[in-house]
Amino acid sequence: MSARPRTPTSGRPVRFPKRPFSKRESEEFYRRLAQARPQPRTELGFENPFTLLVAVILSAQATDAGVNKATPRLFSLADTPQKMLVLGEEKLRDLIRTLGLYRMKAKHLVALSQILVTRYGGAVPREREVLEALPGVGRKTANVVLNVAFGEPTIAVDTHIFRLANRTGLAPGKTPLAVEKALERVTPDRYKRHAHHWLILHGRYVCTARRPNCPSCILVDLCRYENKTALSPEAPARERRIRLRGEAPG
Repeated sequence: MSARPRTPTSGRPVRFPKRPFSKRESEEFYRRLAQARPQPRTELGFENPFTLLVAVILSAQATDAGVNKATPRLFSLADTPQKMLVLGEEKLRDLIRTLGLYRMKAKHLVALSQILVTRYGGAVPREREVLEALPGVGRKTANVVLNVAFGEPTIAVDTHIFRLANRTGLAPGKTPLAVEKALERVTPDRYKRHAHHWLILHGRYVCTARRPNCPSCILVDLCRYENKTALSPEAPARERRIRLRGEAPG
């Protein structure tokens, strides 16, 4: 018997729920997220498609907050691939040394900038295959750039979305790619443009890794997670009923 699949970050087994989401439940899942955040957006600071690409690459093994502290100075000096080449790898390392894997990231960014200048006239391509061929760019990074910079309905699966999709039962999968494909199937077309942002923000601030905030979750009654954190016994009965129905208090 094969071992149960484990999450990329925690090493804990992924438990797939027995009952999948219905089409109606998936629609309601996203309706609530859209109602709570009508215009979601990335928390990474950027100025153009190139600086977005740089910021997403820098965010690997780093927090968005950490990236946003490092990039204002960087982008003031190198907001195009041409300027990044002038800046050079050594100076780039100094500007991003507070971030994890900064040496490798600097090497990738300089090599990437050279390719963009030589082959694409300094422009960031909007084709997935071309983006994924660039140094330091994987499928998740390509999906973020396609979605945020070019408005494509792509869904980038990071650790937050992988956890959320499996924990809630919305789109279970053994790998990030499997979760991405499952999300593409269950996400209604009209929600795909912003699905990535709704899911990552909910995973980052509500459905957190160690202790999800189930009492404040607007999706608690739809969620298949078996070990929900308990509603506070001090919470008024009416408020508990509202949260369980997924409505907004007020």
